[in-house]
Amino acid sequence: MRILVAPLNWGLGHATRCIPIVNQLIAEGNEVVLAGDGISLRLLKKTFPTLRMIPLSPLELRYSEGKSQTWAIVRALPKIIRSALADHRLSEKIVRQERIDEIISDNRFGCHAKGVRNIYITHQLFVRLPRGWRWAEKFAHQLHRLIWNRYDEVWVPDYEEFSKSLSGALSHIAGHLPSEKIRYIGPLSRLKPSDRQDTRYEVVALLSGLEPQRTLLEQAIRQRYDGKNEQLLIIRGKYGEPEVKWHRGNQTIVPFLKDEPLVDILQGAKKIVCRSGYSTVMDLAALNILDKAEFIPTPGQTEQEYLADFLKKCNSPENLNSE
Repeated sequence: MRILVAPLNWGLGHATRCIPIVNQLIAEGNEVVLAGDGISLRLLKKTFPTLRMIPLSPLELRYSEGKSQTWAIVRALPKIIRSALADHRLSEKIVRQERIDEIISDNRFGCHAKGVRNIYITHQLFVRLPRGWRWAEKFAHQLHRLIWNRYDEVWVPDYEEFSKSLSGALSHIAGHLPSEKIRYIGPLSRLKPSDRQDTRYEVVALLSGLEPQRTLLEQAIRQRYDGKNEQLLIIRGKYGEPEVKWHRGNQTIVPFLKDEPLVDILQGAKKIVCRSGYSTVMDLAALNILDKAEFIPTPGQTEQEYLADFLKKCNSPENLNSE
């Protein structure tokens, strides 16, 4: 089959979690075409240099500097809708021109087309809104359901059993499937554990996400560890920048790391400071080092706030001792 894979360009997480899917599709003998925009597409080009790449509607989003992202997202809704409509028109065109048999869309709402099998990837079936907006959660859930009901299947990168879940109530309701379309495919990560540990850095800051919150977290971490005894490595999540290592006292800063050295460094660190984005959660779980993480959710990003709280409770001594 000829399969189009299209991740959302909202940080790098959607692209990185598509990497194991693309590898599996290729191993099964399928032809894979990649589509997207921005740094996500650049990452996929670097990872799969021989595959055909098709640009989709660009979507450049920014968070607010404050403690709520609600109005930032509300203001961005017209842009998100225009991008989704453009993606849909392009998807119909790509299916005809590229003879596509199947589309796998990771949270790109508009990437589906008639006459082919359409698959939607999301870990957030149930949208969480800020405290003052909880009254609108049912509407937000129904709106999201209208989107994924356009697809033939919905793949959730998590375990079906709630007791094993990494995403908790974001993808489960009382342990029941919300639709016959839902398929839990297990967590996705491109990272594989190794038998090596790079112990040069006691603390690793793994940065990700939209600006300006990514930069604000970097500044806060640099200030927190300035002049401390711990050796700190900051991985800025700036894919595509020159691979220059910068030193200042006990701090080392790099824009990005390839997978193998990244795994060795994460496995050798005593502590990992990072956002509680779901792709980061899956990566740390794949390496069995979730217990090392200090999750700092993006302020006002309710999904990350929920995940940080959920995983803290899951990794509490009481829960660990009861296993």
